[in-house]
Amino acid sequence: MQDKLEAIKERFEEVEQQIVQPEVASNAARFSKLSKEYKDLGRIVEQYKIYQKLLKDIAGAKELLTTEKDEELREMAKEEMNALVPQKEQVETLLKEMLIPKDPNDSRNSILEIRGGTGGDEAAIFAGDLFRMYQRFCERMGWRMSVMDYTEGSNGGYKEIICKVEGEDVYGKLKFESGVHRVQRVPVTESQGRVHTSAATVAVLPEAEEVDVEINMNDVRIDTFNSSGAGGQSVNTTYSAVRLTHIPSGLVVSCQDERSQLKNKDKALGVLRSRLYEMELRKQQDAISSQRRSMVGSGDRSDKIRTYNYPQSRVTDHRIGYTVYNLPTVMEGEIGDFIEQLRIAENAERMQEGETV
Repeated sequence: MQDKLEAIKERFEEVEQQIVQPEVASNAARFSKLSKEYKDLGRIVEQYKIYQKLLKDIAGAKELLTTEKDEELREMAKEEMNALVPQKEQVETLLKEMLIPKDPNDSRNSILEIRGGTGGDEAAIFAGDLFRMYQRFCERMGWRMSVMDYTEGSNGGYKEIICKVEGEDVYGKLKFESGVHRVQRVPVTESQGRVHTSAATVAVLPEAEEVDVEINMNDVRIDTFNSSGAGGQSVNTTYSAVRLTHIPSGLVVSCQDERSQLKNKDKALGVLRSRLYEMELRKQQDAISSQRRSMVGSGDRSDKIRTYNYPQSRVTDHRIGYTVYNLPTVMEGEIGDFIEQLRIAENAERMQEGETV
């Protein structure tokens, strides 16, 4: 680990020199890339300096215990050792975690797709509840969420809603939300007062850049239609909404949130690009042996990942067996604890497998 940390420190100092060069400052793309690397490496180097000081202090205390004859000074050295060793172990654990290679997609923006599953009208209502939960979470995180397309449920909520989420490390946090979310409650449509179980699926896709996926527009059929949502008179009277059909894959993407047909087309292309990129990621993940695939981070949409039980005010994440009894707070966007617990579980798995740089 020491060799890896020294190499990171050297790279940090190298980037520190590069970032102040005039030719770098004048190149926006390179400056942005180096700034991010400098920030990421800086966190590790800061902890490494703390770790080095702890090692030095522990070595000093050990030497004092070996050479010192005065019993009072020896006792002070023992007390210092007792305090320093747990600190060293704590920083060591943190450094090991920081040395785990980050998913290169973690820093990307995301496409968030929520669809009502089994349960009819109640599933659509629950999909709407999940959308509001993520909307509030994004507000807490300082992220920007924009709705790209939606189909409303006949009794409220959404049969489907697709959003773009922009901000820092969006995919790195939201990726744990992919899968089947199950709700247990008395639906508003239930006259007998019986608890029903319904479900909605959540898919979180890393936003793909043009360089990631090249789309041949000859393979794409473009249809235009009237927008159906709110937005003023012109939204409903002009053919501003766009539907793209990618013929080779059969993927269909719609966007109707902009008044401009061109803007809707660009947004729809972004979603199509992200879905094609995700398909390639799936192929790569499927090529990895099932033993090494993390259940926590697989993002399989068929996995039942979480249950929201209204009668007991209970929310359980089935991947890590984590349960809280504050469902109303969770539905108000307080899902940070779940994401943090899942991140810790994923890192523990990867550390066990020895996936360190």
